[in-house]
Amino acid sequence: MSVALIWAEAHDRIIGADGGIPWRLPEDMRHFRAQTSGSPVVMGRRTWDSLPERFRPLPGRTNIVVTRRADWAAPGAEVAHSVEDALAAAGDADTVWVMGGAQLYTAALPLADRVEVTEVDLAVDGDTRAPQLGDGWTAEHGEWLTSADGLRYRFVRYLR
Repeated sequence: MSVALIWAEAHDRIIGADGGIPWRLPEDMRHFRAQTSGSPVVMGRRTWDSLPERFRPLPGRTNIVVTRRADWAAPGAEVAHSVEDALAAAGDADTVWVMGGAQLYTAALPLADRVEVTEVDLAVDGDTRAPQLGDGWTAEHGEWLTSADGLRYRFVRYLR
C-alpha cells in the first residue's frame, strides 16, 4: 500500500487560515479529485467539519476520519483513532490519500512515499502550515500555470 499526502500551499507553507483555505483555486480542486478518486482518503475531524455538507462524504472514495473523540460519528465516515488505524481501515487499497489537516500530515509523513503539492504563488496570512518534508525526497516540478481567476500555481510531486 502506498501512503500519499496531498495539499495546496501558499508562500511560507501556508495551507489554512481560520479553519479554511485562504484562496480559491478550482484547478486544484479538479487535481485533488483526479488524484484521489477511487481511493480511500484519510482526514482529521476538523478537516471533515470544514468540508461543505453537500460534499460529505467525498464521493467515490472511502472517507476515513481520524479523531481522538471516542463517541464521534458521522454518516458516510469511517472512524479511526490513529494513522495506523486509518491505514488498517483502508484495507488492501493500492493508495491511501492523507488530505489534512496539519497534525495528520505530520503524523503520516514518516509513512508516506509520495506527496502531491499544489504550490500557489500567493503571500497570504494563515495559521496552519504544511510540514517540512526533510531529506530523502525527489521533486518533479510542473510548469507554472495561471488559473481562470489569475492565480499562479503549479503541481509538484515528491517521491521517496
